[in-house]
Formats: sequence, C-alpha cells, structure tokens
Amino acid sequence: MTVSIRPVISADAEGLRAIYNVEVLDSTVTMDLVARTLDEQLAWIDRHGGAHPAIVAHEGPAIVGFASLSPWRDRPAYRGTVENSVYVARTAQGRGIGRLLLSQIVQLGAEHGFHTCMARIAGGNDASVRLHITCGFELVGVERQVGRKLNRWIDVTVMQRML
Repeated sequence: MTVSIRPVISADAEGLRAIYNVEVLDSTVTMDLVARTLDEQLAWIDRHGGAHPAIVAHEGPAIVGFASLSPWRDRPAYRGTVENSVYVARTAQGRGIGRLLLSQIVQLGAEHGFHTCMARIAGGNDASVRLHITCGFELVGVERQVGRKLNRWIDVTVMQRML
C-alpha cells in the first residue's frame, strides 16, 4: 500500500497517541514521562496549524507516522528558528517513512519563511541521527546528561539545517 502525507486533523488524535505514547512509556526517544491523554493530543493538534504545522503519514486509514514543527524558544529573537519532531510507528520503521516526513516538514518550514530548523535527538537514537544527516542536518553539539528517564541520564544530540 502507498504511504501518503497530509496535514494533521483532529480525527488523527488517537492514531498519533498510539505512536507517541509507546515511545513515552518504553523508550528515551522523547523526554516526556507521562502518556498523553486524548485532550492533550487534541490541544497539541490545535497548536500545530499555521506556521508550525504537523503532518501525518498514512497507509489507507492507518496512521504510520507524523512530524511537526514547533517554536525553538519562546523569546521573540528566535522566531526564525523551528524545531522538528518525527515519529514513525514501530511496525513501519525502516521503510523510508521518516525520511518522507522529515523532508516534507523541512520544506514546509522553508515555505513558511523560517531561517533554520533544529533537531534535538536523545542519545542512543542513532537511526534518528542518520535520518537527519540524510536530510541535510549537521551536528552542532551534544548536551551531556540533560535528561533523566528509565533510571539513567540521557545525552541530547543537537543538529541543525539552514533553510
């Protein structure tokens, strides 16, 4: 079946939660510690319209991944910078869906007039680092032991792509 990309809609909330909450509970891919509720996911969707979009990858009715842009920081001088997030369902990984999502969300960032896109990747997530390199991101640093999850300290790799 063909994978298609489209903007996120409210009806996607449960599909997004199914992908995201697995990573919250079982991995260090995200530094969130508590699974999202339906209301929290709907609020997230509401925040990801306009200049800071979210997109979903789907095969037929099944959501197999999503990506988003978020403000990098809340201070006005950082308005030209965004941070990307990409999540692919574990059952759909290794099929190029992450690359498709990241390429599209970066393109949307450029179309919205952003200057640069940042990625913060939890230590040990080598697949995400490789994905970002493939999509033109460069390593700009490593934040040492800035997160604590699953009883260990986690480094965060910082990558950047000029738009």
